[in-house]
Amino acid sequence: MAADSDPESEVFEITDFTTASEWERFVSRVEEVLNDWKLIGNSGGKFFPEKGEYSSGTWGEKSQEINFADFKFSITHYFLKQECEKDDGKDELEEDTFPLAMQDLLCMNNDFPPRAHCLVRWYGIREFVVISPGTNCEAIISESKCNLLLSSISISLANSSCQVPMFVQIQQKWRRMYIGECQGPGVRTEFEMVHLRKVPSQYNHLSGLLDIFKSKTGCTLSPLPPINIAIRFTYILQDWQQYSWPQQPPDFDTLLCGEVGGVEFGKLPFGACEEPISELHLATTWPHLTEGIVVDNDVYSDLDPLQAPHWSVRVRTVENPQCLLGDFLREFLKLCCRKESTEEVLGRGLTEEEGKENSDISSALSKLTEPATAVPISKLSVSNMVHSARKHIQRHRRIDESPLNSDILNSILLYLFPDAAVEKSSEKTAKSNACGKTDQDKNSDYNLFLQLKSAPSDSLTYRLALCVCLVNFYHGGLRAVAHLWQEFVLELRYRWENNFLIYGLAGGPPDLRCCLLHQKLQMLNCCIERKRARDEARKVLEGSKERERCLSSGRQNSRSVPESTTAMTSSSLTREVSPGKSWDSWSDSEDEFFECLSDQEEMEAPHTHGGKDDSKIKAEGRMHPYNNMVLLNSTELLYVPVTQEPAPMTEDLLEEQSEVLAKLGTSAEGAHLRARMQSACLLSDMESFKAANPGCVLEDFVRWYSPRDYLEEEVVNEMGNKMVKGELSARMKIPGNMWVEAWETARATPARRQRRLFDDTKEAEKVLHYLAMQKPADLSRHLLPCIFHAAILKLKEEESVEDIPSLKKTIQQATSQVSKLLHHPNHDYKKLEDFINQLMAVETVITQARSLKAKFAISEGEKAEDTEELEMFVSSLLEEPEVEVIGAGQGPAGSIIHRLFVNAQRLADFTSDEGLVAVASG
Repeated sequence: MAADSDPESEVFEITDFTTASEWERFVSRVEEVLNDWKLIGNSGGKFFPEKGEYSSGTWGEKSQEINFADFKFSITHYFLKQECEKDDGKDELEEDTFPLAMQDLLCMNNDFPPRAHCLVRWYGIREFVVISPGTNCEAIISESKCNLLLSSISISLANSSCQVPMFVQIQQKWRRMYIGECQGPGVRTEFEMVHLRKVPSQYNHLSGLLDIFKSKTGCTLSPLPPINIAIRFTYILQDWQQYSWPQQPPDFDTLLCGEVGGVEFGKLPFGACEEPISELHLATTWPHLTEGIVVDNDVYSDLDPLQAPHWSVRVRTVENPQCLLGDFLREFLKLCCRKESTEEVLGRGLTEEEGKENSDISSALSKLTEPATAVPISKLSVSNMVHSARKHIQRHRRIDESPLNSDILNSILLYLFPDAAVEKSSEKTAKSNACGKTDQDKNSDYNLFLQLKSAPSDSLTYRLALCVCLVNFYHGGLRAVAHLWQEFVLELRYRWENNFLIYGLAGGPPDLRCCLLHQKLQMLNCCIERKRARDEARKVLEGSKERERCLSSGRQNSRSVPESTTAMTSSSLTREVSPGKSWDSWSDSEDEFFECLSDQEEMEAPHTHGGKDDSKIKAEGRMHPYNNMVLLNSTELLYVPVTQEPAPMTEDLLEEQSEVLAKLGTSAEGAHLRARMQSACLLSDMESFKAANPGCVLEDFVRWYSPRDYLEEEVVNEMGNKMVKGELSARMKIPGNMWVEAWETARATPARRQRRLFDDTKEAEKVLHYLAMQKPADLSRHLLPCIFHAAILKLKEEESVEDIPSLKKTIQQATSQVSKLLHHPNHDYKKLEDFINQLMAVETVITQARSLKAKFAISEGEKAEDTEELEMFVSSLLEEPEVEVIGAGQGPAGSIIHRLFVNAQRLADFTSDEGLVAVASG
């Protein structure tokens, strides 16, 4: 205790007052930032900026964070980017010249800039620094804190010799209140503001404002010099009731329940459901006036807005207006993220009558397994079973349970399959699918579906996407989409079973440049085409054989053949068809042929393999001679055979095949197996070639099939004559060559009697199964490129009507961006949502243009020259923050603006009169 009371121990508790306080650290930090930004010393630049430079020039800014104790501030430097370098101007500046900010205060070239910081509009300065509270920090409201900050910036400006004005934001941010200071050599300017809840009457005119200005300047000169004035009045028009918004939402109920045509159904809705322009601001300006020229007091005013020399207009738009196209796309994108299957969505499993159904199924199976069934095969086809199942579902389904109204569903199916409205004949169906790619090539937007990997705009897939989008938005959402998809697949099943081509699909193999769903539909169409061709060939063959029987009976069996000979020929054919190691196992696993009926003439001809008897075999399946070539071992011409078309494949099948081939490895056995799997088409072509060219050899086949592998050269024989000698290439002579092995195994069999390379029955069932297993979300993901394709086409169409150049580039950039997203196997839905927002922004601008054109009566076209001027005026309103009105109140645009304000005022007066009458009567 004695030690604690010792006075000498208090020496160690002396406070060091030389330590910097938080306030001093803050001032020092501000000075460091000004030094880093090189804002110290005299500021350079043009003395007076050019007229309009604040609006046309580019403004830059840079920010840093600084702390006052634990309170965060943001310090920001705003400046007008100028072409001239500051170094060029510094040499011309005198040491005692005023800072540029003070000179900018006196310059009237850039009064009322439309696009700039509020401090630029109020003071006309081109460079300044602002200190404001950081994000999520409370506002500086107390007077002591405001004075402390103002002292801080004053000290910082003095210590750093900075001549750039510095402001501090005080009070709530929405009030936009700033206090600031600018220091120069021997001068200082203070920037102050005041907010008044109610403006005193003496300050509502020019005379009262001049009195305030004169009192604030404190000038001691007895005759005050004349004051230069710039005056602007701003009028706001908010009432558009006298002009109804031209865009009305479509009446889809009337559209769908009545007679529906393809033109109406195939279009996406477009436009805003509400007025996209909320306000019109008219600024009437007197840019250069001198005190005494005009009179404006509480009794009289010379400031008539109609006589103002300068008019400018700006419009304020509605934020995120409801747009039909954007809403459609958003809802469709949501559908892609659902998880439910079609069965879960519809919930129409007939489990409530399970006992009855089981008995029906058991009885049906017993009938099918009876050895002597009386039911015709045609009645047991898949189409009949599907038809009966559909009837059964409709019989047990309550009307109110169906997600889609029957009239709407029939209208949609008729739009998708317009050929169903007429009798389904092969001629009419063929005509409906006769649209080739020549017409598509003429279309300017033909390459768009290739870019997006969607489908042609006149295809079934494209129209299906439009219908699914419409049904999802207006007619039941997910359940209605599942119902429509179920009916669509049933219609495809019906067409497959009855040999009706699918309307709206180009012929040929699947186009791998399109979306997978379009490829699947094309694959099903290929199966139908192959099946129809096979059935037609069978009918022709049966007809020819029937005629042959009639002729042979008329000739009294002049060409009869002994039964023993026929049996022998048949057995020899059987032996040839069944070699020990058949290549046919690689072409198809099922014994299905193009034509299985026996041909009597084929059996009459002796069938041997190789040797001298080959020339006696009847040639089959010829098309035409090939370049007048002659077989090497015969004098017969070389004929091009009728061959099977290669099996069409979709991209998912190609990927599966590639995976299987890759799994075989790189060993010799794997390579050999891979070659065999890929040689099914080669073997078929060899058999067709042998059938068309009896007595041919491998060299003949190579001369037609792969001319590069047959090398010819001129040689001189023993007699001294020149002759052409040919031989196979080196790769054909490699031991174990697949071509040689396939040639030795190939039989002389025409294409119509070969096993099918493409089993259309199996492939069609695979496609139908694939489609039936798709969930509504899977369907939506398949159709997403088509919907985006349709949306872009719609925007291009609407933009071409309004002709807004800036939107053309925006649409092009958005298309390029989404094409990269859609080609990726896994869609990034966040980026796709951003893309939809871009399309909605374009849609909003187009609707804004239409609204302005309607209000400025451009469509009326009173005078051609006025219409052109008004169109330019409206186009500028969409792209620029503020547009000058040519001719002010006397020009065509000014006259319309005046009429708009007059009508709004009349409506307001009429409404107020109605209110007074109501009050009086009450």
